[in-house]
Amino acid sequence: MVDSREWTYAGLEGELVARTWGGGDRPTHVVLIAHGYGEHIGRYEDVADALVRHGATVFAVDHVGHGKSAGERVLVEDFEDVVTDLHGLDERARQESPGLPVVLLGHSMGGLIAARYAQRYGGSLAALVLASPVVGRWSAAEELLGLEVIPDTPLDPTTLSRDPAVGEKYSADPLVWHGPFKRATLEAIQRGVESIANGPSLGDLPLLWIHGEDDQLVPIEGAQAGVEHLRGSRFVEKTYPEGRHELFNELNSDKVIADVTDFIRGAVAAR
Repeated sequence: MVDSREWTYAGLEGELVARTWGGGDRPTHVVLIAHGYGEHIGRYEDVADALVRHGATVFAVDHVGHGKSAGERVLVEDFEDVVTDLHGLDERARQESPGLPVVLLGHSMGGLIAARYAQRYGGSLAALVLASPVVGRWSAAEELLGLEVIPDTPLDPTTLSRDPAVGEKYSADPLVWHGPFKRATLEAIQRGVESIANGPSLGDLPLLWIHGEDDQLVPIEGAQAGVEHLRGSRFVEKTYPEGRHELFNELNSDKVIADVTDFIRGAVAAR
Protein backbone atom coordinates (compact mmCIF):
# COMPACT_ATOMS: atom_id res chain seq x y z
CA MET A 1 0.00 0.00 0.00
CA VAL A 2 1.36 3.42 -0.97
CA ASP A 3 2.27 5.74 1.90
CA SER A 4 0.15 8.80 2.57
CA ARG A 5 0.58 11.99 4.58
CA GLU A 6 -2.09 13.86 6.45
CA TRP A 7 -2.22 17.65 6.61
CA THR A 8 -4.70 20.45 7.24
CA TYR A 9 -5.88 23.67 5.65
CA ALA A 10 -8.46 26.34 6.44
CA GLY A 11 -11.97 25.80 5.13
CA LEU A 12 -14.81 28.29 5.24
CA GLU A 13 -16.10 26.86 8.53
CA GLY A 14 -12.93 25.63 10.18
CA GLU A 15 -9.93 23.38 9.79
CA LEU A 16 -10.16 20.64 7.17
CA VAL A 17 -8.11 17.44 7.30
CA ALA A 18 -6.66 16.34 3.97
CA ARG A 19 -4.45 13.53 2.74
CA THR A 20 -1.99 13.05 -0.11
CA TRP A 21 -0.90 9.74 -1.61
CA GLY A 22 2.08 9.32 -3.92
CA GLY A 23 4.04 12.12 -5.50
CA GLY A 24 7.21 10.25 -6.43
CA ASP A 25 8.28 8.38 -9.56
CA ARG A 26 7.27 11.20 -11.91
CA PRO A 27 3.47 11.17 -11.74
CA THR A 28 1.64 12.08 -14.93
CA HIS A 29 -1.48 13.59 -13.36
CA VAL A 30 -3.32 14.52 -10.16
CA VAL A 31 -6.58 12.96 -8.98
CA LEU A 32 -8.77 14.76 -6.46
CA ILE A 33 -11.29 12.60 -4.58
CA ALA A 34 -14.58 13.88 -3.12
CA HIS A 35 -15.98 11.32 -0.67
CA GLY A 36 -19.61 10.54 0.09
CA TYR A 37 -22.05 11.35 2.88
CA GLY A 38 -21.18 10.30 6.42
CA GLU A 39 -17.80 8.80 5.54
CA HIS A 40 -14.21 10.03 5.28
CA ILE A 41 -11.10 9.91 3.11
CA GLY A 42 -9.59 7.05 5.09
CA ARG A 43 -12.02 4.70 3.33
CA TYR A 44 -10.30 5.43 -0.01
CA GLU A 45 -6.87 3.93 0.70
CA ASP A 46 -7.31 1.12 -1.83
CA VAL A 47 -8.63 3.47 -4.51
CA ALA A 48 -5.76 5.89 -3.97
CA ASP A 49 -3.23 3.06 -4.07
CA ALA A 50 -4.56 1.88 -7.45
CA LEU A 51 -4.60 5.40 -8.86
CA VAL A 52 -1.02 6.02 -7.74
CA ARG A 53 0.09 2.76 -9.37
CA HIS A 54 -1.38 4.13 -12.61
CA GLY A 55 0.56 7.38 -12.49
CA ALA A 56 -1.41 9.68 -10.20
CA THR A 57 -0.71 11.79 -7.18
CA VAL A 58 -3.93 11.71 -5.15
CA PHE A 59 -5.38 14.43 -2.92
CA ALA A 60 -8.55 14.16 -0.83
CA VAL A 61 -10.18 16.01 2.07
CA ASP A 62 -12.72 15.21 4.76
CA HIS A 63 -15.60 17.56 3.95
CA VAL A 64 -16.86 19.90 6.65
CA GLY A 65 -18.64 17.94 9.38
CA HIS A 66 -17.09 14.66 8.25
CA GLY A 67 -14.21 12.46 9.40
CA LYS A 68 -11.55 14.46 11.17
CA SER A 69 -12.56 17.87 9.82
CA ALA A 70 -14.21 20.63 11.85
CA GLY A 71 -17.93 21.18 12.03
CA GLU A 72 -21.04 19.63 13.52
CA ARG A 73 -21.22 16.01 12.35
CA VAL A 74 -22.74 15.60 8.87
CA LEU A 75 -24.18 19.10 8.92
CA VAL A 76 -23.77 20.75 5.51
CA GLU A 77 -25.83 23.88 5.06
CA ASP A 78 -24.60 24.92 1.61
CA PHE A 79 -22.80 22.72 -0.90
CA GLU A 80 -21.52 25.79 -2.72
CA ASP A 81 -19.27 26.28 0.32
CA VAL A 82 -18.11 22.66 0.14
CA VAL A 83 -17.21 23.20 -3.52
CA THR A 84 -15.22 26.27 -2.50
CA ASP A 85 -13.42 24.21 0.18
CA LEU A 86 -12.59 21.61 -2.46
CA HIS A 87 -11.14 24.34 -4.65
CA GLY A 88 -8.67 25.02 -1.83
CA LEU A 89 -7.55 21.40 -2.08
CA ASP A 90 -7.20 21.77 -5.84
CA GLU A 91 -5.04 24.86 -5.42
CA ARG A 92 -2.76 23.05 -2.99
CA ALA A 93 -2.47 20.08 -5.35
CA ARG A 94 -1.45 22.37 -8.21
CA GLN A 95 1.16 24.07 -6.02
CA GLU A 96 2.71 20.72 -5.14
CA SER A 97 2.37 19.22 -8.63
CA PRO A 98 2.79 22.18 -11.00
CA GLY A 99 1.85 21.63 -14.60
CA LEU A 100 0.14 18.26 -14.12
CA PRO A 101 -3.42 17.80 -15.43
CA VAL A 102 -6.03 17.44 -12.68
CA VAL A 103 -8.84 14.86 -12.68
CA LEU A 104 -11.74 15.00 -10.20
CA LEU A 105 -13.48 11.86 -8.91
CA GLY A 106 -16.61 12.10 -6.78
CA HIS A 107 -18.63 9.32 -5.13
CA SER A 108 -22.29 9.61 -4.08
CA MET A 109 -22.70 12.96 -2.27
CA GLY A 110 -19.16 13.57 -3.45
CA GLY A 111 -20.54 13.12 -6.97
CA LEU A 112 -22.89 16.04 -6.34
CA ILE A 113 -19.93 18.10 -5.10
CA ALA A 114 -17.76 17.06 -8.05
CA ALA A 115 -20.48 17.76 -10.63
CA ARG A 116 -21.07 21.23 -9.25
CA TYR A 117 -17.31 21.79 -9.04
CA ALA A 118 -17.02 20.93 -12.73
CA GLN A 119 -19.75 23.43 -13.55
CA ARG A 120 -17.89 26.15 -11.64
CA TYR A 121 -14.26 25.24 -12.38
CA GLY A 122 -14.47 22.73 -15.23
CA GLY A 123 -12.14 24.71 -17.45
CA SER A 124 -9.28 23.80 -15.13
CA LEU A 125 -9.99 20.05 -15.12
CA ALA A 126 -8.67 17.35 -17.43
CA ALA A 127 -11.55 14.94 -16.71
CA LEU A 128 -14.39 14.14 -14.31
CA VAL A 129 -15.42 10.76 -12.88
CA LEU A 130 -18.84 10.46 -11.21
CA ALA A 131 -19.36 7.26 -9.21
CA SER A 132 -22.95 6.59 -8.08
CA PRO A 133 -23.55 10.36 -7.96
CA VAL A 134 -26.41 12.18 -6.25
CA VAL A 135 -27.57 14.12 -9.29
CA GLY A 136 -30.82 14.23 -11.23
CA ARG A 137 -33.36 13.08 -8.67
CA TRP A 138 -32.69 11.51 -5.28
CA SER A 139 -36.06 10.32 -4.01
CA ALA A 140 -34.73 9.42 -0.55
CA ALA A 141 -34.22 13.09 0.29
CA GLU A 142 -37.70 13.97 -0.89
CA GLU A 143 -39.22 11.19 1.22
CA LEU A 144 -37.27 12.04 4.37
CA LEU A 145 -38.00 15.76 4.10
CA GLY A 146 -41.68 14.91 3.86
CA LEU A 147 -41.62 13.39 7.35
CA GLU A 148 -42.29 15.45 10.45
CA VAL A 149 -39.44 13.69 12.26
CA ILE A 150 -36.52 12.12 10.41
CA PRO A 151 -36.10 8.59 11.81
CA ASP A 152 -32.91 7.67 13.65
CA THR A 153 -32.36 4.64 11.46
CA PRO A 154 -28.78 3.70 10.57
CA LEU A 155 -27.83 2.96 7.01
CA ASP A 156 -28.22 -0.70 6.07
CA PRO A 157 -24.58 -1.76 5.46
CA THR A 158 -25.64 -4.55 3.11
CA THR A 159 -26.64 -1.90 0.56
CA LEU A 160 -23.01 -0.80 0.19
CA SER A 161 -21.55 -3.93 -1.39
CA ARG A 162 -22.14 -7.60 -2.00
CA ASP A 163 -19.03 -8.22 0.11
CA PRO A 164 -20.20 -8.63 3.75
CA ALA A 165 -16.79 -7.56 5.05
CA VAL A 166 -17.35 -4.07 3.62
CA GLY A 167 -20.51 -3.55 5.66
CA GLU A 168 -18.92 -4.96 8.80
CA LYS A 169 -15.94 -2.62 8.53
CA TYR A 170 -18.22 0.33 7.81
CA SER A 171 -20.38 -0.39 10.86
CA ALA A 172 -17.31 -0.59 13.12
CA ASP A 173 -15.65 2.58 11.79
CA PRO A 174 -15.72 5.32 14.46
CA LEU A 175 -15.16 8.08 11.88
CA VAL A 176 -18.28 7.08 9.94
CA TRP A 177 -21.52 8.76 10.97
CA HIS A 178 -24.07 6.17 12.13
CA GLY A 179 -26.86 8.52 13.16
CA PRO A 180 -29.83 10.05 11.32
CA PHE A 181 -29.78 12.53 8.46
CA LYS A 182 -30.03 16.16 9.46
CA ARG A 183 -32.82 18.12 7.87
CA ALA A 184 -30.58 21.05 6.92
CA THR A 185 -28.20 18.69 5.10
CA LEU A 186 -31.02 17.07 3.16
CA GLU A 187 -32.33 20.50 2.20
CA ALA A 188 -28.83 21.50 1.07
CA ILE A 189 -28.57 18.33 -1.02
CA GLN A 190 -31.86 19.17 -2.71
CA ARG A 191 -30.65 22.70 -3.48
CA GLY A 192 -27.36 21.28 -4.77
CA VAL A 193 -29.14 18.90 -7.12
CA GLU A 194 -31.28 21.80 -8.37
CA SER A 195 -28.21 23.99 -8.90
CA ILE A 196 -26.65 21.29 -11.07
CA ALA A 197 -29.88 20.89 -13.05
CA ASN A 198 -30.00 24.64 -13.62
CA GLY A 199 -26.30 24.89 -14.43
CA PRO A 200 -24.46 24.29 -17.69
CA SER A 201 -23.52 21.03 -19.35
CA LEU A 202 -19.84 20.11 -19.26
CA GLY A 203 -19.19 20.65 -22.95
CA ASP A 204 -16.01 18.89 -24.08
CA LEU A 205 -14.81 17.97 -20.56
CA PRO A 206 -14.29 14.17 -20.57
CA LEU A 207 -16.88 12.62 -18.25
CA LEU A 208 -17.07 9.02 -17.01
CA TRP A 209 -20.24 7.94 -15.20
CA ILE A 210 -20.14 4.63 -13.30
CA HIS A 211 -23.13 3.21 -11.43
CA GLY A 212 -24.34 -0.08 -10.03
CA GLU A 213 -27.63 -1.29 -11.43
CA ASP A 214 -28.56 -2.67 -7.99
CA ASP A 215 -27.77 0.56 -6.15
CA GLN A 216 -30.54 0.90 -3.55
CA LEU A 217 -29.13 4.04 -1.92
CA VAL A 218 -28.81 6.20 -5.04
CA PRO A 219 -30.88 4.38 -7.68
CA ILE A 220 -29.45 4.54 -11.16
CA GLU A 221 -32.72 5.73 -12.70
CA GLY A 222 -32.74 8.93 -10.66
CA ALA A 223 -29.10 9.75 -11.38
CA GLN A 224 -29.42 9.19 -15.12
CA ALA A 225 -31.37 12.38 -15.75
CA GLY A 226 -28.69 14.44 -14.02
CA VAL A 227 -25.91 12.78 -15.95
CA GLU A 228 -27.75 13.33 -19.24
CA HIS A 229 -27.92 17.02 -18.43
CA LEU A 230 -24.21 17.21 -17.61
CA ARG A 231 -22.78 15.08 -20.41
CA GLY A 232 -21.11 16.72 -23.35
CA SER A 233 -19.21 15.52 -26.39
CA ARG A 234 -16.76 13.25 -24.53
CA PHE A 235 -18.91 10.99 -22.39
CA VAL A 236 -18.40 7.38 -21.28
CA GLU A 237 -20.94 5.32 -19.32
CA LYS A 238 -20.19 2.14 -17.40
CA THR A 239 -22.89 0.33 -15.45
CA TYR A 240 -22.54 -2.91 -13.50
CA PRO A 241 -25.54 -5.29 -13.45
CA GLU A 242 -25.23 -6.50 -9.83
CA GLY A 243 -23.26 -3.59 -8.45
CA ARG A 244 -24.48 -1.88 -5.29
CA HIS A 245 -23.62 1.60 -4.05
CA GLU A 246 -19.87 1.47 -3.34
CA LEU A 247 -18.45 0.22 -6.60
CA PHE A 248 -14.85 0.61 -5.42
CA ASN A 249 -15.65 -1.82 -2.60
CA GLU A 250 -17.63 -4.29 -4.70
CA LEU A 251 -16.73 -7.88 -5.55
CA ASN A 252 -15.70 -6.72 -9.04
CA SER A 253 -13.77 -3.67 -7.78
CA ASP A 254 -10.73 -4.64 -9.87
CA LYS A 255 -12.84 -4.26 -13.02
CA VAL A 256 -14.27 -0.94 -11.80
CA ILE A 257 -10.81 0.44 -11.01
CA ALA A 258 -9.52 -0.73 -14.40
CA ASP A 259 -12.39 1.07 -16.15
CA VAL A 260 -11.63 4.26 -14.23
CA THR A 261 -7.86 4.19 -14.74
CA ASP A 262 -8.27 3.40 -18.45
CA PHE A 263 -10.58 6.38 -18.84
CA ILE A 264 -8.24 8.70 -16.94
CA ARG A 265 -5.24 7.53 -18.95
CA GLY A 266 -7.07 8.28 -22.20
CA ALA A 267 -8.25 11.69 -21.03
CA VAL A 268 -4.81 12.70 -19.81
CA ALA A 269 -3.13 11.46 -23.00
CA ALA A 270 -5.60 13.44 -25.10
CA ARG A 271 -4.39 16.66 -23.47
